[in-house]
Amino acid sequence: MDEWGMARGAHRRAVLAGGVLLTAALATRSLAQSGGGPAPVAQTAYGAVRGESQGGVAVFKGVPYGAPTGGGARFMPPEAPGRWSGVRDAKKFGDQCPQVAEPTNGLYASWATNTGESEDCLSLNVWTPGVADGKKRPVMVWLHGGGFSTLNGSSPVYDGVKLCQRGDVVLVTLNHRLNLFGYLYLADLAGPKFADSGNIGQLDLIFALQWVRDNIEGFGGDPGRVTIFGESGGGGKVSTLMAMPAAKGLFQRAVVQSGPWLKAITPEAATATTKQILAAIGVPESSAGDLQHATPDRLVAAVEKVTKDRPLAFGPVVDGKNLPGDPFDPAAPRLTADVPLIVGYNATETTALGAPKAAFDLDWDGLKAQLAPTLGGADPDKLIADMRRLRPAASPSDLYFIITTDRGMGAGSIAMAERKSALGAAAAYMYRLEFETPVERLRSPHGLDLPLVFDTVDKSASFLGTGAADAQKVAEQMSPAWIAFARTGSPNAPGLPSWPRYDTRSRSTMIFNVVSRAVNDPYAEERAIIAALPGPVGLG
Repeated sequence: MDEWGMARGAHRRAVLAGGVLLTAALATRSLAQSGGGPAPVAQTAYGAVRGESQGGVAVFKGVPYGAPTGGGARFMPPEAPGRWSGVRDAKKFGDQCPQVAEPTNGLYASWATNTGESEDCLSLNVWTPGVADGKKRPVMVWLHGGGFSTLNGSSPVYDGVKLCQRGDVVLVTLNHRLNLFGYLYLADLAGPKFADSGNIGQLDLIFALQWVRDNIEGFGGDPGRVTIFGESGGGGKVSTLMAMPAAKGLFQRAVVQSGPWLKAITPEAATATTKQILAAIGVPESSAGDLQHATPDRLVAAVEKVTKDRPLAFGPVVDGKNLPGDPFDPAAPRLTADVPLIVGYNATETTALGAPKAAFDLDWDGLKAQLAPTLGGADPDKLIADMRRLRPAASPSDLYFIITTDRGMGAGSIAMAERKSALGAAAAYMYRLEFETPVERLRSPHGLDLPLVFDTVDKSASFLGTGAADAQKVAEQMSPAWIAFARTGSPNAPGLPSWPRYDTRSRSTMIFNVVSRAVNDPYAEERAIIAALPGPVGLG
């Protein structure tokens, strides 16, 4: 049996030894009924945990789902955490994976969270309306963004209280290994011991989903009705899990928000990145396995150097074992043909995703200068003329953000919906978010969907402004649609605008705004113009 199989076996044995069902002594009454009361206590396979009550919702933070990953466990598949005696407090978010620091001021100030940082980072958080109350609620498992390299599952924008209050669902967010700790491909340089190293971060996610399968019933959730959803890099994680055999059956629905990861990293490209890391640290290629013993600070410094101009240097690798092929290229994975999918993007992702400052104040010559190097030889004058004809009121900056968004997130999301639909099995649902924030000329930027899906508008002042009544109106459409999807596999529910499934005949797309509606093949001419441009589609 390989090491990943051994880890799974250990995980399963721990579950059987600990017992999945709650004992009567540890069961607590429904928080929804009690409105609070004593601190909620739940049982996991490894021991009991004590959380807090917030607004009638039980919240458990920093619950271990895996053992520490430092030392000899670095670059190795996850293992079960040790059992504990008594009742463990679960009132503080767990440490995030070591990483290059992200900015926490300005636009993202409202979403900053101050967690610790260590290789003991395999923990999750649960929000639930009721603990051990006999109910089996839909479970929504959130995979955070930050590419595959940064951030964590503990941001205030992911707070689950309103989701639970609105939809009677259970929310799980989690931390896992990132950047080189989760995706450094060592198999070609350091041998079979490190065969799984390029997908360790994904194996952590699978381990967490196994924890959900084996424990979530004790938190009031239904292990047979699990939705995985994620934004940006989290969407890429969802995309990849859909193509990983070990993840099959651990989730029944999927949502990819602004993260269509169609292709994974090749072993050759991943090995080239590993060589750059080794050079940055000063370790010879013949001693690549020695990275297991380097200090986290040295490794993070190397990550910062290598990813400065390549933010997506790390990610899942087509290793032929854990990930047999590209997730959604040339087709959607048949492995999860029975899993319905929501996929979509925001109208101007690039206003908060890599746009140069000059892009906000372009004239027509400046637009041409910005676009020309990115078009792979296509005629920028023709592209601009075609787009001006279709959008006569648009400024040069408007067109820059529309074109750059539609070439990346837009084209990738459409391709994902097309390929999922082509399987002729479970439905694909397509959306485009066109609501605009009043903050900093950002229009509809990358990340705007987060407070609207989680209904955390009140925790997002730096991103949405204060008194964001219009944003709240959009949240009251998106959040219930996501909840309905988690409940039934369809985003349609009473009181919501009708959202037909996507196919290449109608190309029905939900346009989310203050007043939302489904439109057949929106911006059809623009879609055709963008599709004709040379270059890769999507993010991966």
